[in-house]
Amino acid sequence: QLQLVESGGGLVQPGGSLRLSCAASGFTLESYAIGWFRQAPGKKREGVSCITNSGDSTDYADSVKGRFTISRDNVKNTVYLEMNSLKPEDTAVYYCATVRPFSLCVSMGAHYDFWGQGTQVTVSS
Repeated sequence: QLQLVESGGGLVQPGGSLRLSCAASGFTLESYAIGWFRQAPGKKREGVSCITNSGDSTDYADSVKGRFTISRDNVKNTVYLEMNSLKPEDTAVYYCATVRPFSLCVSMGAHYDFWGQGTQVTVSS
């Protein structure tokens, strides 16, 4: 009943942009800090970016700082990940999840109670 659904993935050329969405169903997203994570074939899942429940604080992996922006609209019950200047190494399945505590989100040391199904992002020329 409690579900997160990612959307917005697809094929994009290097240097291009995509905006991913994470929509909550069955609960109000405003009660949770939310993180974006990704997993490429043969690699471990890694934290990309996280945002507090109110949106007053964010965190990013070093590999995406300056290129990705996380935001949320609690009225729409949705968290977004704006990805700019995309690189081939950004290719992965991107997931969103609830996180606690926020401080351990990107490092993958937090608790992740609810996960979405993932959306594929492919960066290729």
